[in-house]
Amino acid sequence: MMTQKRQKIVEIFTDGACSGNPGPGGYGAVLKYDQHTKEISGCEPMTTNNRMEMMAVIKALRQLKRPCKIRVVTDSKYVVMGMTKWIHGWIKRNWINSQKRPVLNRELWEDLLKLSRPHKIEWEWIKGHNGHPDNERCDQLARDAIKDCRKS
Repeated sequence: MMTQKRQKIVEIFTDGACSGNPGPGGYGAVLKYDQHTKEISGCEPMTTNNRMEMMAVIKALRQLKRPCKIRVVTDSKYVVMGMTKWIHGWIKRNWINSQKRPVLNRELWEDLLKLSRPHKIEWEWIKGHNGHPDNERCDQLARDAIKDCRKS
C-alpha cells in the first residue's frame, strides 16, 4: 500500500498598525513551519494602516525560498477580500475599482500578486484583538516597529 506524504504548510500570521492614518506605521509577521518560527517587522514614517497590512504579507512572502503551501492568517479584511475577491475584477478593468476610480495601493497589490503566484495560498481572516496569540504577537511587533520608526 502506498502512503501519501502530507505536504507541510507554512503558516503566516500578519498585522499592520498605524499611529494616525496616515501617520507612522509598522507591520509584523510570524512565519511558522514545522518546529521553526521566524518573526519580522518594519516601519515607514508616513503611511496608512492598509499599506502596513499589505506590507506584512509582502515581507513575509519574500522570506520564502521556494514554492510552498501557505496559510495566511490576518485580521485585515482588506487584504483577504482584495486577494480572494476584488483583484480579479481590478485586473479585468485595468486597475479601476467598482467606483470607477484607480485602485489604491496598486503597486502593493501587484507586488502581492506576483509574490503569491508560485505558492498555493489559503487566505484566512480572523477578528483582531480577540486573544489569538499569533495575531496579538504580530500586533505587538507592528506597534514596536512604529516606536522604532519614531526614534530614527
